[in-house]
Amino acid sequence: MKTMLGIISKALCRVTGKTVETQTVSELLIDLSEFVSVTSPAAPASPQARHQPPDPPPVSTRGSAEQLARTWTDQLDGPGARVVVSRSFTDFTPQATFDIKKCDLHRLEAGPPVRAELTREQGLQFYRTMQTVRRMELKADQLYKQKIIRGFCHLYDGQEACAAGIEAAIRPSDHLITAYRAHAFTYTRGVSVKKILAELTGRKGGVAKGKGGSMHMYAPHFYGGNGIVGAQVPLGAGIALACQYTGTDQVCVTLYGDGAANQGQIFETFNMAALWKLPVIFVCENNQYGMGTSVERAAASTDYYRRGDFIPGLRVDGMDVLCVREATRFAADHCRAGKGPILMELQTYRYHGHSMSDPGVSYRTREEIQEVRSKSDPISMLRDRMLGANMASADEFKELDSEIRKEVEEAAQFSTSDPEPPLDDLCNHIYHNDAPLDVRGTHPWSKLKSVS
Repeated sequence: MKTMLGIISKALCRVTGKTVETQTVSELLIDLSEFVSVTSPAAPASPQARHQPPDPPPVSTRGSAEQLARTWTDQLDGPGARVVVSRSFTDFTPQATFDIKKCDLHRLEAGPPVRAELTREQGLQFYRTMQTVRRMELKADQLYKQKIIRGFCHLYDGQEACAAGIEAAIRPSDHLITAYRAHAFTYTRGVSVKKILAELTGRKGGVAKGKGGSMHMYAPHFYGGNGIVGAQVPLGAGIALACQYTGTDQVCVTLYGDGAANQGQIFETFNMAALWKLPVIFVCENNQYGMGTSVERAAASTDYYRRGDFIPGLRVDGMDVLCVREATRFAADHCRAGKGPILMELQTYRYHGHSMSDPGVSYRTREEIQEVRSKSDPISMLRDRMLGANMASADEFKELDSEIRKEVEEAAQFSTSDPEPPLDDLCNHIYHNDAPLDVRGTHPWSKLKSVS
């Protein structure tokens, strides 16, 4: 800004023949207006004589000096005007490059880049995705405490960068399977907030028609939501085997937590996937605690990205959506190139307890949670980056927040007013494409019907 003011000041000196010592935008514009009023003869308006100023950006958070600049520009844009001040400095930066944390590598000569490009559109989409997940999970917390949501409920707030970054780096046709903390991935795979919350409250309009609940949600190329700890990992390898067998260019992202990382079935799956070079990305979401046990107390080695031994691995900052995106893109390229499986450890953190029955402060301090919130929150990190690079304005983020809050509130209203599924629907969809069959109820004389 200072350089631009200096250039304009020098040009004004040469034109007017007098010394101009302009220090601020407003002072410079006053000098310009005086020069225009003295040297500009009256002239009829014509398309050639008039210069239309550029449209202002949708939202601007510039100060009063820049508002004055816009006012003076409009005044100068009249018949015979010779000087018009450009307003391009108020435009948002369309693209920027940011430094990101280097990944730790295992059995890899090179890893993901340490600089990531971000467009304004991508940044706003990441923000909308993560903030929607955050608001949705906080609303689920509220509905659970009101006893509208019952049963198991595992929330994802704090880990939003993992879901948003992974989805940004894979294709819609790629496959994904995860554990029971599944609300965020259900959303990123294309299911609306309305259907997710309605599923949580057991309503007919839920994504699984109210019969799946928190841990059992599905979508095209998304296989849940699995309640048995670690059991989804062999299933994910099976999906990758199907991709390989049918000759598609698809990969399967298979997620599990640090609490499941010590299970035998995980290592059996690693072995099979490596032997057959399956296109599977194993992702350990290390949120530092398996239920109420810290990783240091549960694992002799907390280098989860090395656990594949013969499988290459990456340790990634899971609180930075750009780090997750670049690492996942690298991993997907590795699999698509026919190099076999790869393992990613995403170092992240959950703000809630393990589930809604866990207050989350008996094994860690409130100060620890607050420190992570203040220093590493994924939404705040992205927001600050975009504001610092002039890629968006604070007012624009406020407007997005308002839209998201309204969307989640409307979804919550639907989830409490939509009817519960009738008893006749209880046993439907046991099989995908079978003839109707009888299902025994709670006693031998109780018969229900199952329709595919």
